[in-house]
Amino acid sequence: MRRALSAVALLVLGTSAACAAEAVTPCRIAGIRNDVQCGVVSRALDPANPAGVKIDVHYVVVPAMARRKSADPVFMLAGGPGQSAIALAPAVLPLFTRLNNRRDIVFVDQRGTGRSAPLDCDDPRHLRLAEQADPQRQIARLAQCRDALQKLPYGDLRMFTTPIAMQDLDAVRAALGVERINLVGGSYGTRAALDYQRQFPQRVRRSVIDGVAPPDMGLTTSHSSDAQAVLDAVFTACEREAACSQAHPALRTDWAALLQSLPRRVSVAHPLSGQAESLTLTREMLLGAVRGPLYAPPLAAALPQAIGEAARGRFDAIVGINSLLAPRKGMTLAMGMHFSVVCSEDLPRKAHAVDPPGTDFGVGFAELYERVCASWPRGELPAAYAGVPPSRSPVLMLSGGLDPVTPPRHAERVAKALGPNARHVVVPNAGHGVLGIGCMRDVLFRFIDAVDDADALAVDAGCLKSIPRPPAFQPLHLPEQAK
Repeated sequence: MRRALSAVALLVLGTSAACAAEAVTPCRIAGIRNDVQCGVVSRALDPANPAGVKIDVHYVVVPAMARRKSADPVFMLAGGPGQSAIALAPAVLPLFTRLNNRRDIVFVDQRGTGRSAPLDCDDPRHLRLAEQADPQRQIARLAQCRDALQKLPYGDLRMFTTPIAMQDLDAVRAALGVERINLVGGSYGTRAALDYQRQFPQRVRRSVIDGVAPPDMGLTTSHSSDAQAVLDAVFTACEREAACSQAHPALRTDWAALLQSLPRRVSVAHPLSGQAESLTLTREMLLGAVRGPLYAPPLAAALPQAIGEAARGRFDAIVGINSLLAPRKGMTLAMGMHFSVVCSEDLPRKAHAVDPPGTDFGVGFAELYERVCASWPRGELPAAYAGVPPSRSPVLMLSGGLDPVTPPRHAERVAKALGPNARHVVVPNAGHGVLGIGCMRDVLFRFIDAVDDADALAVDAGCLKSIPRPPAFQPLHLPEQAK
């Protein structure tokens, strides 16, 4: 009997391996040196109508280097919502170098992004600054995009929610013939990972979620108070740093006066063309320019100098800092998918919001989304969607103490819901995204590679605590050349 069972087991394993081999074909991805494997699964646009419109969900497998590889691959879930995981792969693959020795790394373009039924809108970066920042023009451009997307064969914008997308992800897992997977998600990718775990708990071996955006989080309302907390921390850090407080002794006063002076006519250089432009700067435009650098402490460190320059009527610095976060290749968002998710999943949470608006940031960010979402089709969510059930498998949660959009407070309540299999690590001086800093690559490897669950949860992450906050930027004053 034992021999017979062994033979059956070998037959099943052999069949799974053969199916997995047929699922992918060799291919090349720009930015990745070696050959990879590309695959696609056909999925119903509407899961309730399996005989209806189909979409192709594309994925890429970066094969393990070792011959005797582990059976549990790592799936990377992109952020946004709206990022293409495949386009992001070349930038994030170095994070997985050690894991990739014995594990496949899988990048799935979530429906609505990249190669999977994309919901792209026109890139506004070529427009003049006034056109980019004008809320009326933003809303008009997005309305035009919505109308164009709805004419696509897969243009039912209600069918791009996270729960449906995670069913696609499990179809990729099945196509690869693997029983369990490891999840690594950042920002919105953490929400996707939590929902995959909610729907398919038996398929998850380990999860690492960085910058936790839980399903009950209303991004449009929480973003104001969270951004305000980090901006206030920038002011406090400047006051406590001798060089910064000496250079900017009235930073808070300058900032308040600057906001009070708006709207006003200003001249600034376009960050891409360098051409001078004249525009009416509004309060919301200035807050938008400040909001971006808050994501990354090295950029936030330049805000005291930029605010000081703006208080003296020179706005090139504050516009230029924000442009450093302008989307690059692999970082752009499919805005149609973005609004399909946010309008369906985040905006309805406004009725239950308990976060007071930030003193400076107010409700402008939320109002923009409200106006766009008023006419954006919304998908239906399962009743259990907003809940986070206890985890069967280890979850490593990462938060930056200076994160303006997914600060530790959101991860704390998720950790309580997940229970004893969750561990929350806060990096005090990190911003939005911890995976790429300091010793985190080694922590990631040891957490996923540990054979025992208890050893995984006990991984030493103390090396992350000592990462310093960048000092405030001070301009370099070169000595005048002798005449």
